[in-house]
Amino acid sequence: MKLKFGIPIGSLQEATLAMMQRAGFNVTVRSRNYYPAVDDEELEARLIRPQDMSRFVEKGVIDCGLTGSDWVAENGSRVHTVTELTYSKQTLNPIRWVIAVPEDSPVKTVKDLRGKRISTELVNVAKAFLRKQGVKAHVEFSHGATESKAPDLVDAIMDCTETGSSLKANRMRIVETVIVSKTVLIANRAAWKNEWKRHKAESLAMLFRGAIAARYMVGLKMNVTPEKFDRVLAALPAMKRPTVAHLARDAGFALEVIVDESVVRSLIPQLKRAGAEGIVEYPLNKVIP
Repeated sequence: MKLKFGIPIGSLQEATLAMMQRAGFNVTVRSRNYYPAVDDEELEARLIRPQDMSRFVEKGVIDCGLTGSDWVAENGSRVHTVTELTYSKQTLNPIRWVIAVPEDSPVKTVKDLRGKRISTELVNVAKAFLRKQGVKAHVEFSHGATESKAPDLVDAIMDCTETGSSLKANRMRIVETVIVSKTVLIANRAAWKNEWKRHKAESLAMLFRGAIAARYMVGLKMNVTPEKFDRVLAALPAMKRPTVAHLARDAGFALEVIVDESVVRSLIPQLKRAGAEGIVEYPLNKVIP
């Protein structure tokens, strides 16, 4: 049996393939071929636009796939969310869909959009948001380059952003955040009821979460003599308790711990001064809680 698995093509593709590699899957994408090779005989992969992914999962064309929760909402797809995976095109942060206007626009709040023209790729989400706000506006579909449409073609845009830098570069001002979107692993509801497919999808979710968790973490190994053990232990970050093993001939202890990579440059000197020896830093592919 195989699990038909959708990989998002486009802006999320590179980040997804990197995440899958860390999770232990080697994926080979061939030019002009929408069926990548995966070194897992239980997976049948297919490249699909994230905008279309939830529709094909809902219909059962594929069993499960990775896409943004924004597109699931836009399509109104009835699918099972296996897990959220917090990664996006550039960072590990979720993306935001925001309403933005030119810097010199008189629009200050959502209420000021009454009767205005808004361009976006997420037409249904935008209309639902404005409806809840009691604002009647003209929302039109954007085929891309949304930021370029204001102010000449439309009064405002609703576009996605990770850092907001692109909007600032285009002299746009954020008025409101409409939704926050994360990458999600979704499954067809009938496939989810199949025990084998559910087990396989859950295994993928576990490995993917582990790969994401490990991205900014590293392992540290070190040796320490008995008399300096407590000092070294106290130098480790709070809540980080190491694995401890005895060295041969009662020479002391071998410590191993996983920490955030951001603290390592200050932590290693502290550990050395506290008495740690033979400190080794190594990268991680997966961290499974």
